[in-house]
Amino acid sequence: MPEGKIVKALSGFYYVLGNDKLIQCRGRGIFRKNKITPLVGDEVVFQAENDLEGYIMEVKTRKNELIRPPIANVDQAILVFSAVEPDFSTVLLDRFLVLVEFNRIEPLICITKMDLTNDEEKKMIKDYAEQYTAAGYKVILTSSETEAGIELLSPHVDNKISVFAGQSGVGKSSLLNVLRPDLELKTNDISTHLGRGKHTTRHVELIKIGNGLIADTPGFSSLEFTNIEAEDLTFCFPEIQRASENCKFRGCLHVSEPKCGVKQAVDSSEIPAYRYEHYLDFLQEIKDRKPRY
Repeated sequence: MPEGKIVKALSGFYYVLGNDKLIQCRGRGIFRKNKITPLVGDEVVFQAENDLEGYIMEVKTRKNELIRPPIANVDQAILVFSAVEPDFSTVLLDRFLVLVEFNRIEPLICITKMDLTNDEEKKMIKDYAEQYTAAGYKVILTSSETEAGIELLSPHVDNKISVFAGQSGVGKSSLLNVLRPDLELKTNDISTHLGRGKHTTRHVELIKIGNGLIADTPGFSSLEFTNIEAEDLTFCFPEIQRASENCKFRGCLHVSEPKCGVKQAVDSSEIPAYRYEHYLDFLQEIKDRKPRY
């Protein structure tokens, strides 16, 4: 039986891309019985008499899945943040990075609107870019207006399922328009294009960009650390994880423990103070979370 990838789910139908054809499929009843919901991004086995009457027979094992938005097998989260308008926010970026790292999705930081920065702002953003690169992240500085940096972004999209994530107004739609001009998306209009406008059915859709697929999405409808435990947080900051190997005590949370490798790295400026402060703030937030019963 043929295999393919679900690229859109809408009103009980799953649109499967297989052999360069889009087949409209329904899920078998056994999925409901076994409480399996096929997701956009799933690799599936299907059976089809024609392009409109297919059935998904099997959902292959997923490497990851997000609940909001409902999407599976994500390779990469492209975190889109603007240099200005709105101003670049390290605390919001770090919150996104923690959630992406926790879900074991590779992050790519894309800072947009570099053409709008003055010399002082440009230097500040480049300094941040160097610090995040040193931490272990890929960072690309772009401008949709001048198309600067776009040639660096395009290769990262190929042969991957990516989600675009970031706050509204940072230029996600402008970036997609540069990557694929025929989309002709209006600013702040991606959600409507993908069926998430005020008067349309909510759904997730993968857009073909080059040799890759991109889902526009807020990334996470909630930026709360609902499923993250205190001991998980170290592993969501790559430079803190590396420095923690020098901690004297196993299970060190890098707060007040003696001979902490992380605090030593902060004192020697190997870890930027703001990253450590965000770690402490997030840790306290997790500790203050009401227990779930």
